[in-house]
Amino acid sequence: MNFRLPCQSFLRQVARILLVALAISHLVSVIPVLAQENATAPIILDGRTLFEVNPSEEYTAKDRANRANRILKQQITKADPPVKVTIDDSDDSEDLLVIRVNDKHLLSVTSADAPDIKSQAEDWEKQLQGAIKTAQRQRSAAYIRNTIFLSLGYIILAIGCTYALGRIWRRWLKPLLPAEARDSQNSNRRFSIQMGVQILTNIVKITPWLLCAIYITNLFPQTRELSQKITNTIIGSLTGELIPLGDQSYSVLGILIFLGLFTGLVILATTAKKLLRSRLLHLTGLNRGTQETIAQIANYALIFLGTVVLLQLAGLDLSSLTIFASVIGVGIGLGLQGIAKEFISGLVLIFERPIEVGDFVDIEGLMGTVERISVRSTEIRTMDAISVIVPNSRFLESEVINWTHQNPVSRLKLPVGVAYGINLTIVKEALIQAAQEHRDVLRQPEPQVFFRGFGDSSLDFDLLVWIAYPPQQFQIKSDLYFRIEEILRDHNVEIPFPQRDLHIRSGSLPVEISPQLSESLTQLSSNLAKWLEIQSNSHSWQTDKSEFDGKDSS
Repeated sequence: MNFRLPCQSFLRQVARILLVALAISHLVSVIPVLAQENATAPIILDGRTLFEVNPSEEYTAKDRANRANRILKQQITKADPPVKVTIDDSDDSEDLLVIRVNDKHLLSVTSADAPDIKSQAEDWEKQLQGAIKTAQRQRSAAYIRNTIFLSLGYIILAIGCTYALGRIWRRWLKPLLPAEARDSQNSNRRFSIQMGVQILTNIVKITPWLLCAIYITNLFPQTRELSQKITNTIIGSLTGELIPLGDQSYSVLGILIFLGLFTGLVILATTAKKLLRSRLLHLTGLNRGTQETIAQIANYALIFLGTVVLLQLAGLDLSSLTIFASVIGVGIGLGLQGIAKEFISGLVLIFERPIEVGDFVDIEGLMGTVERISVRSTEIRTMDAISVIVPNSRFLESEVINWTHQNPVSRLKLPVGVAYGINLTIVKEALIQAAQEHRDVLRQPEPQVFFRGFGDSSLDFDLLVWIAYPPQQFQIKSDLYFRIEEILRDHNVEIPFPQRDLHIRSGSLPVEISPQLSESLTQLSSNLAKWLEIQSNSHSWQTDKSEFDGKDSS
């Protein structure tokens, strides 16, 4: 069982490589030639370019190169002894020299190829001889045997890299994923995050195999041409200017570089925001909300200016983005109303500052401390240490209680009830004493006691105290109630609970019943009387029997 699992994993990796190879082969056969046709064409032997030829009279460069490449391949594959490359100048023409391979016409060197025909022909002859010698050596049994062993070594290295990457992912990188990727209640969001991570992981795992396949196919002369074609296709797809924008076209690699620079800009802006907040603004003495607002504005300004600079460095004319901006405007007007609404609400919160970071708020029963304000949402940390993400629009559309707005000092009201007949002065003094003994209750303004009125079963009072830290109000209330109960008990002050008295008067009520019910009740009464009589007789007989047995025994 332990052997089957690695085999299955290896087969899955091989299947992935085959899928990638098929996709690349499809790209090779489908992607059109986007660049203009070159005036020259290469002379290729076993996938390696030797030199390039120009068009000559009625022959195009491509026709000359294709014919020469075909002859070279035929001579290399069937020639066992060393292949002879010679220059034929028997035509006695100063404008034409012929390069022959095994006395077979390979290529004519004309003035279209170089001004100095003889020098050019000798140069090409040397290159052909070296390339043919290398090609014959790479077709030997010893070279193929060594290359197979080397390929096996690279395959083992690719397996080790794949295993190491998987281990690094499971042990170090996967725990760094956000918690919402694992524990999010939104199944769609969790699935999207996990799918993106899985795709990225597969790309990273396939990369060593792809590089290994390209390198191995480049070792063998029989597969080197395919390897070069795949490599050139990949490089051309990445570096070719395929995406027009404005007056210029951009390559996929250029766009990826731009996205990488933009990501670096965002990371730099975020780091600058943290440094500004922790190193500089912390020394100014401003409150936490003001510091957060300044840092947030600096963050957005840096991202905006950096994006403009990147676009200018990329050579993109900003005026060419007017159509794109119009499309974005239409999208905001139609499908992005919610995002635009939250964005504008976030800007209002940041600049108008009805709430700030660090404020203790109550929004529709949700109480907590504001930890972060962004352009889309606000993070509130509740008393249970739970972070709740609230859309910014709720702060503008619903009633919000800000306990620390401009002044954190706030008042608490504690209702207290005592029994009737108690000395009210003692009750007032007890409540004031409990408030004054608590260290979190402010001395100024002084605690107050109001006699609210006469309740159904109690005399109702309100103890009013002032505190400086509203998030502690529940703990302060609990401490005060404990102390109030203790002091009232020491003074024998009864704390009542609701009571109700029920008075029942004797008499008769005119109740009308049906004849059937009356007959049933009468029959039930007679049966009950007979049963009681039987039970009484049985009890008397048992008593007489027990007395008789006692006399016999005596």
